[in-house]
Amino acid sequence: MEKYDVLEPDHFYHIYNRGNNKENLFVEDSNYSHFLNLIKKHISPIADVYAYCLLKNHFHLLIKIKSREELSSINKII
Repeated sequence: MEKYDVLEPDHFYHIYNRGNNKENLFVEDSNYSHFLNLIKKHISPIADVYAYCLLKNHFHLLIKIKSREELSSINKII
């Protein structure tokens, strides 16, 4: 059985990850902008990004999940 962490509305989270075996995630400059576009597409609708740090082999995001009201209005649009 898989375990999922639930992100709560109105809470801050430090999300980070690194490449397998400390390999680089960002090989070319265009990889950084592609990653930021993915954040804009998938994270921004449900959370505010307060800070981010993109390094060659890992990244950090400081986000706050939107309020329950904001999330429910997003669900009505989708």
